[in-house]
Amino acid sequence: MRILARLLPRSIAVQITGIFAVSVLLGIGLTSAILFLFFREPDARDGDSLSAAGIGKVIQIAQTAQTLEELDQILDVARRAGFVAVRLPLAEFTARPEDAPMPIAAGVIAFQLRMLWGIEARSADFESGIGNGLIVQIDDRSALVFAAPTLSSLGLFILRPTVLIIITMLVFVVCMSVYAVRWITAPLSALGRAAESFGHSPDDDRLIDRRGPREIGQVADALNDMRTRIRALIDDRTRMLAAISHDLRTPLTRLRLRAERIGDAELREGILHEVVRISSMLDETLEYLRPGTGEERMARVDLSSLLQTVCTEFGDVGHDVAYAGPARLAWICRPNALARAVSNVVDNGVQHGSAVRVGLRLGAGGMAEIEVADNGPGIPAPLREKVFDPFFKGDHSRPAGTGRGFGLGLSIARDAVRGHGGRIELLDCLPHGLIVRLSLPDPARAGPRAVGNIS
Repeated sequence: MRILARLLPRSIAVQITGIFAVSVLLGIGLTSAILFLFFREPDARDGDSLSAAGIGKVIQIAQTAQTLEELDQILDVARRAGFVAVRLPLAEFTARPEDAPMPIAAGVIAFQLRMLWGIEARSADFESGIGNGLIVQIDDRSALVFAAPTLSSLGLFILRPTVLIIITMLVFVVCMSVYAVRWITAPLSALGRAAESFGHSPDDDRLIDRRGPREIGQVADALNDMRTRIRALIDDRTRMLAAISHDLRTPLTRLRLRAERIGDAELREGILHEVVRISSMLDETLEYLRPGTGEERMARVDLSSLLQTVCTEFGDVGHDVAYAGPARLAWICRPNALARAVSNVVDNGVQHGSAVRVGLRLGAGGMAEIEVADNGPGIPAPLREKVFDPFFKGDHSRPAGTGRGFGLGLSIARDAVRGHGGRIELLDCLPHGLIVRLSLPDPARAGPRAVGNIS
């Protein structure tokens, strides 16, 4: 098997061309064998005088007759055998013009007689006998007239082998095409699955298998090289974030300690407030940049309990946040990432409204739908895509320092939801407010992109 694999061409173009050529050759060979074994040239017993071979034999025998009586006896035997043939004087024929088209059926028989038997046959109109027919002159005074074959009989004679050839060729081409699709595209499918799984599983460091045609191997090598470079960039970013976190938190801690020693209470509170804002901005930025969502393993959790915990945390600090939904719903997700996403959405709601309601239900297609509704001013439709951009805030008129957000909450939430293979939508909440809907697919139906590794 390995020797055969080495002998196969490595190029996809050559493989496709070879498969097509082999399928055509095999189809022609099988068709020829079937025609040779199961089809015979029609003769007089087929009931119609459309056999060029039969007509040719009758003419050859008739040309050996010495007298008219002997010729009539030969024609009588041929008539009993199924050939309608009449001897008529040449004077009774009205010849067609030389350029007059011959009927199709008669033309086919005349062509076969000329090519296979060397007999010239013509089509003529005449006033007596059997009507319009195919004539062959046998001497200077008379000719034999054979009833012209009907187009339906001749069509059947031609149609049967033609249909057989077409069907056989189609069967071979289809079968070989199916094999070609599985043989050539299987490496492509494996390549696509491997590329799609990159970044969605802790086991995504495995190199892509380069088996298959040469072009697929080249693509696999390119993707492996790109994966290695992306992994190096991610590692460098992680190290840079760790360094930034350490280098910035240390001076912020010293600044906070020094500010607490300031005697002026108003000045002290202002400086501490700014330190807290800078620290929060740093935490939120690092959280957004940290590549931790895809690394967390999928786990089966009670989604209702997770949402109730988030609501309780906000309620403990005085916000009106309540949960409405089923008491229990088991789901496979990344619990920390999902809790962070819901918390960010709820935090956005309590900043702009006085009450937030968190709902849970099973939607279409078995998706878990988490809806976070607030009674704030809402978000205008033209800005609903922009609010997911990092560091974008839709309330630019708000004075500096009055808000806690830095425009990363919804961006982090969207990344977390997409990491589950889901989607996040912004809808109107009537009479006023905003509904943020997080739709999570059923991991059993979503495939490896959404499921990842389950612990």
